[in-house]
Parts: sequence; structure tokens; C-alpha cells
Amino acid sequence: MGQPVKRIIIRILKYSGIGVVAVLALLFLLPIVFPGKIAQEVKTFANQHLNGKLNFKKAHLSFFRHFPSLTLSLTDFSLTGSTPYKDETLLSANEIAFGIDVKKLIFYNKININKIIIADALINVKVDAQGAANYNVYKADSSSNSTGTDSANTSLRLEKIVIKNSRLSYDDQSAKILITANGINYTGNGDLNKSVFDLYTEAGIEDFNLTYDGEQYLKNKKVNASLITKINTNSLAFVFEKNDLKINKLPVEFKGKFDFLSNGYDLDFSAKSTNSSLNDFFTALPPAYVTWLDKAKVKGTTDLIFSLKGKYIAAQNQAPDMAFAMKIRDGFVNYSEAPIAASNIFLNFETRLPQLNPEKLSVNIDSIFFNVGSDYVKAIIKTNGLSKPNIDARVDAAIDLAKMSRSFGLPAIDLRGLLNAKINTKGMYDRDKHIIPATNGTVSFKNGYIKTPYYPNAITDMDVMLSLEDKTGTMKDLKLNLAPASFNFEGKPVYIKASLSNFENIVYDIEAKGELDLARIYKVFSTKGLELEGLIKADLSLKGSQQDAMKGNYHQLQNKGTLQLRNIQTTSQYLPKPFVIKDGLFTFNQDKMNFTNFRAVYGQSDFTMNGYMQNVIDFMLTDIAVLKGNFNINSNYINVDEFRQGATVDTSSKQTTAAGTGVAIVPPNFDLQLNALVNKIDFEELKIENLRGNLVINKGRVQLQQSGFDLIGCRVNMDVTYANKSTQTAAFDFKVKADSFDVSRAYKEVKMFREMATAAKDAQGIISLNYQVAGVLDENMQPIYPSLTGGGTLSVKKVKLKGYKLFNIVGGKTGKDAIKNPDLSEVKINTKIKNNVIEVERFKFKVAGFRPRIEGKTSFDGKLAIKMRLGLPPLGIIGIPLTVTGTQDNPKVKIGKKTDELPETEYDEDVPKPSQTTEPAKQ
Repeated sequence: MGQPVKRIIIRILKYSGIGVVAVLALLFLLPIVFPGKIAQEVKTFANQHLNGKLNFKKAHLSFFRHFPSLTLSLTDFSLTGSTPYKDETLLSANEIAFGIDVKKLIFYNKININKIIIADALINVKVDAQGAANYNVYKADSSSNSTGTDSANTSLRLEKIVIKNSRLSYDDQSAKILITANGINYTGNGDLNKSVFDLYTEAGIEDFNLTYDGEQYLKNKKVNASLITKINTNSLAFVFEKNDLKINKLPVEFKGKFDFLSNGYDLDFSAKSTNSSLNDFFTALPPAYVTWLDKAKVKGTTDLIFSLKGKYIAAQNQAPDMAFAMKIRDGFVNYSEAPIAASNIFLNFETRLPQLNPEKLSVNIDSIFFNVGSDYVKAIIKTNGLSKPNIDARVDAAIDLAKMSRSFGLPAIDLRGLLNAKINTKGMYDRDKHIIPATNGTVSFKNGYIKTPYYPNAITDMDVMLSLEDKTGTMKDLKLNLAPASFNFEGKPVYIKASLSNFENIVYDIEAKGELDLARIYKVFSTKGLELEGLIKADLSLKGSQQDAMKGNYHQLQNKGTLQLRNIQTTSQYLPKPFVIKDGLFTFNQDKMNFTNFRAVYGQSDFTMNGYMQNVIDFMLTDIAVLKGNFNINSNYINVDEFRQGATVDTSSKQTTAAGTGVAIVPPNFDLQLNALVNKIDFEELKIENLRGNLVINKGRVQLQQSGFDLIGCRVNMDVTYANKSTQTAAFDFKVKADSFDVSRAYKEVKMFREMATAAKDAQGIISLNYQVAGVLDENMQPIYPSLTGGGTLSVKKVKLKGYKLFNIVGGKTGKDAIKNPDLSEVKINTKIKNNVIEVERFKFKVAGFRPRIEGKTSFDGKLAIKMRLGLPPLGIIGIPLTVTGTQDNPKVKIGKKTDELPETEYDEDVPKPSQTTEPAKQ
């Protein structure tokens, strides 16, 4: 018996040894026998099925890299993305390994990839603003059927995906989402060879970050997930059936679907965390709250629900619906062992954002409540809409802010005072229609104190008593009483008492006394650079009504006191730059506000004013009141271009450049009369000096009357009317009379003269002008030529014309060289402008014994239709008839009387005009 048993054992060991040796031999021989075939087949397969560029340094076939699988490992692997990111990396990795089905390799000589292992990789997903993504690199095989059969030698039959220690960057510009994740470890198992399969996933992320629209919401969060995902490879769709996440300590249940579209996504997500710890909730919040949590004791439970459903297609302006809800029960917060904790915290919060449209935003705080000792805050707030919201709110608070600040640990702010508030408001807010919610409420703040780390001194002794009442929800019924409001800042007390009612025809009773440094008080609340500055010193008592001011019942007004301003910057929707009041002392007397030596600057322009304004109180309190005034204005320098919409200034050269984005806007609610005395004015290329005139600004119109100024060495009298029709066009009408100016200097220094009389380029002599032109200016403050109408007289005296093509050609055509460079004396030329055409009335002159006579038309685009008669010596009785056509640059002169009519261009203000980027043709 012993001998047979011994032989059996020996045989078993022998065959086992042979088997082991055979397996080991196979492990070594297969990579040697098949390496070229496998590497080439995988590469061929990749090139057939991928749109991106695939590169790797080396290929290794081995059983031992990822034992016991036979794997083809590609080192230093990279794959570029699809259009529009075809030159940027989609995936790079130290190693990507493809698992090979050994059975099919040996018995069927086929290479089946059933496993992918990615190690130390960067996954770089990008989506542009139009929704085009870089991950669309896989080319689907339309010939393959649902069973996954493949007649080729190589196929993809994945059963497992492994990602080790990798990084993810997801930058979606269309959705304004940026996600970065580090330390990703992922294992996914499933029958991936089917077109629809379940993927079982275990994943962990050491460092997860989420930024939306430039604001970071999650930073350095640790995420663990156990997921079941149904994947449809035909449509590239994902269904998240059962997914348990943990963000830091907060457990989250996640379900939904995600379909990739050619130009966007189709989403249906829902995430919830029920009956979770309030403390765990704070661990999942942005870093500032986690730091706060380190010093706070937090208790209570919370429920969170989030959903996002719909298509997101940026190019078609489609967006999903978003909703979020949160509940807190039995909340408790005690920061840094404060003597009194915030307790009984209760919250029901819900918000919806249909189609991610802010105008459809709804917020429902069904209730919020908490105690700090016996103090409390409770509120119900509901809103629907954004620019014109429907509001339903009730607020009731009796709280010591110092206790509340300590219990919640409000960061870096020392806030004290007793706040009592009871406010009820319900209805729509529509500023344009003067509709506000019906409101009834009072706010009391006593012994207030605010100190921030941004400024060393506090605002102290704050006392505010405010009441609001509006029963009907109209501006007419609104009543506001501030009785009183006072505080102390930098050792200077400020006191305000105000009673305002009927905001459609305002009745006011205001008292203000104190001094306030705006720059310093701004620093109390901001760490940014100085954005607001100025000093206000007031001792005012204002009482009256808008109706009495408008009807002239000034005896009913009781306005008196002084208001001193220094270095105040004011901005307006009508002006592109701030208007800075350097120094101004205002004295109030009934409806008037008088000012003496009021100094201001606007850009490079400076102003000193003396006079008065009327209706100031109504103008400051409402947006429909008209500001009236009459004053003298003196200035050393005014740069008109700075008042244009979109103007910019090169401070190094002190030159203003018009950006061409709009005309100068005249506020419609001004009724001002100014007597102006300005030493120098720049308007584009015009250099105006010693301006004297009366300026009237009324109902959006500016009129310069009986004005005189020095220009190009002569005295010019001018009347101007200007009114903007919109932000892009303006109407103007000006009359100008200038006696005896130098034509050569006018051509060099006056742009409009160059444009309308380009023939004067080489002229010399004296000219007088009496002209009127009206028309429309475009967004570049340039005239729209078809809109121009007007006419006048140009008088020439001792003018020499040189090199004027028209006279050169006439001289050559007639053989009369004497008229090529004529000297003109005592000639008056009358012209009319209409429909882009300048009509020249008949005029005569003498030159070298000849008596030329000229009449006809020329257009702003340079076309000519001129009739001439060249009277011959001695008396001009016999003459040569000529016609001139063509253009100023290329005039065509023929002997004869017949000429064509010039086409006219009528101006239609309803048709948008393109910007005039070129100068008009020479005239």
C-alpha cells in the first residue's frame, strides 16, 4: 500500500510542478510571443475610434504590473480633445494599462480589452461658452450591434475601470462652473461591453473644490462615494440610481440622470440629506465657515434638498430649473463659550429659480426664529421676482446685538445696541409705476456702536427711531418719520430729524446738524481703496411741500440754514465722469439755495459759480422735480469732449479721446440759466477763447445765446441750440457770424471749415462768414450730412487760390492760363444746404480781364454739377459756356450748357445711420 501511495504523490507533485512551470512559462512567453501584435492592434483600434491625437512613450506587455491580468501598459500617455480644444490635452497619465482577455487571445487569436487602469493622471475637461466640449473624442461604431460582437481582431469589452491617485479639472464656461479634484481613487465594475449597463463604483476624493460664477463654494472637501450608475453608451447618458455620498461629515443621497447633448446637457438631479447633524452641515460649507466651526459649539438637525432639472444649451439660451430647500430644527450655536448661546433656532427655507432666470426667482422663508436668552428674532419673508418683486414679509425682533454677535461669533465686527423692530409689508415693488408694498412698521435702535477692523475708531452713540406707513401701496400714501437719528463719529455729533409724506407731491420737514467726513466713515466698512470722499457740514431746517414750491407759494416754505460741501464726488447717469465739488457753501432761504464762490471740477474742466438754485429739496427727494437756477459761471478751461458718453482722457498728454459711444446727454429735469465767462474751451479740434454768453439749459435742451468768442484770431458771434434725441443722436442748430478771418488759418484749425471748404487748402486771404446750419449729430458727435439744412453767405476779399483743380482744368480746356491761380476780390458766394447737396447761387468775379460766372450744385460726397461761363475780355459780352461734372478730386470740364442733376439723399430719422468713419469728400 505504501508504495502506490508514494507513486501517486510523486505524480501529483510532478504534474503540479509541470503545470506551475507551464503557467510561469506562459506568463513570460505570452508577452514575448504577442507584444508587437497586441501593441499594434491596440494602437490601430485607438486610431479608428478616437478623434483626438493619442501619444505614448513606451508600451509594456506583462502579467506582473497588474497581476494576475495580462496588461498592455502605455507610459507617458497623452490624448488631446475634440474641437474646439483639439490642440489641448484631455487626458495625460504616467501610465494607462489595458487588461487583455487571455482566453480569447490564446484560443481565438483575438485581443479583447476588458479592463482599463489609469494611474497618476490629469483629466482636463473643458466646455466653451457655446457649450462645445473637448470630451467628444470617441467615434461610435455604427456597424456594431447591441450584443457587442465585433468581427475585427480587437474589441473593447470593459468590465472594470480603475483610477489611482489622479487629478480632475472641469472648466465649463457655459455654466460658469469650475471643479478641481485631487487625490481621486476610483474603482468601477460592470458589464461594460453592453450598450446599456450598470456601473458599480467606489470612489474617494481627498481634495474637492467647486467655484460657480467666480465665487468659491466648496474648498478642500473630502468626498467618499458608493454609487450605482446606469450608463447608455449609445446616447452617452447616465442614470444615477443609488448613490451615497459623504462630503466631509455630511451624508448626502444623490439620484438623477445626465445626458450629454451635442451642444449641451440634459439634467435631472436631486440631492438630499435628511435628519443630519447641523454641525456636519457646516463642515461641508466654504472654508470661512469651517474655521468658524472650530470655535463654535453647534447642535441641531437639518434637512437639505437640491434639484436641477432641464436642458442646458447655452447657444439656444435654454437653462434648467433649480430648487433648494433647507430646514433646521432645535438649532443651538455657542461661539467661543459665549455667556449666552443662540438657541431654539428654527428655519423653513425654500427657493426656486425656473430656467435659471433671476426675474423668476422665488424665495420663501416660511419662518425663521431664534432666541438669545430672552431676546428673540422671528420673521416670515416671501418674494417672487427680482426687478419688480412681489413681497410678503413680517419681521419681529427684540434683540441685544452685542449678545447676538457674541453667541454667533460675527466675524471681526464689534456690534452693540438694542434693536426693536416690527415690520409688516405686502405687495409689489415697481419703481417705474410708483408702486410699493403696503407697509406698516417701526424700527428702534438705541445705544448703538459699530467698530470694524478696517478703521481704528467706532461709530458710537447711535440712536434711531424710524416709522413707516403705507396703507394703500402707493407713493402718495407713503409716510416716513425719522425722529430722531443721531450718532457720534470722530468726536463730532451728527443729528437728523425727518418727516416725509406723499412721495408723489412730497411734504417734508427735515432738520440736520453736524459734520461728517465721508472718506473716514467709508473706511469703517471697507478694506478697499478710497472710493468715496468728501466733507459735509450741515445746519439745516427744511419744511414745506413740493406743491407750494411748484406753484410759487414761497411764503408757505420754511427753509433755512447752511450746507457746506468739500471734495464731494457726485455721479450721474448722464455724465461719464464724476463731478467733484471742491468747495461749496450753500445758504437755504425758502425755495432757494444760494451759493457763493462755489468751486467744482469735472475731469480737466474747472468751474466757479455764484448764484442760486430753486426747488432743490424736491429735486433731491424725487426723480420728477425740476431743478431751477440762475447763476454766473467762470472757468479757466472747459473740455467739452469730456461730457460725452464714453469719453476717455490721456492724462499724460491731457488730451481727450472720444470713444464714439454716444453724444453728450442733457439732463431733462434742469431749468438753469448761466451767464458764462470762459477763458478757453476745447471742442474736438476747436480752440475757443474768451467766451462770453448766456447759456440756458431747459427740458433737455441747451441754448447758447448772444455769445461771442475769439477763434483763429477773429471775433465770432454765435447762437447754438443743442438737444440729444437719444444716447446716440443729437439735434443742433447754430448761427455763426465771423468777420475778416484768415482763410489759411481757418483751414488749419477748424475741422468743419476743412470739411466744407477743402478747396481752401492752398488759399490765402481774408474771408467773412454769415451762416446758419441745423442737423443731426451721430454717436461720434459728427454731423449726419443728409440731415443738414441751412445756408448763408461767404464773402471773400483779396483771396488767392492756388492749385485748385477746377480752375486748372478750366484754364487748360480754354487755353487761358491766367485763370489757373486766380486772385479774387470782393466776391460774395451764397449757398444753401439740403439733402446732402450744397447749392451755389450764381456769382461773378474778375480775374486778369476775364469775367467768370459760376453756379450749380456739389454734394458732400464730392460730386459736381457746376455751370460756368467764361466771359472774354474786354467786357465779357462774349463768353464760353462750360459744364463741370465728376468729383472734386477728378473734375471733368466740357464746353456746353447741359449738365446732369445731382442725386439728393433725404434724411430719415427712423432709419438707423451707420457711424461715419470717413471724412466727407472735398468741396
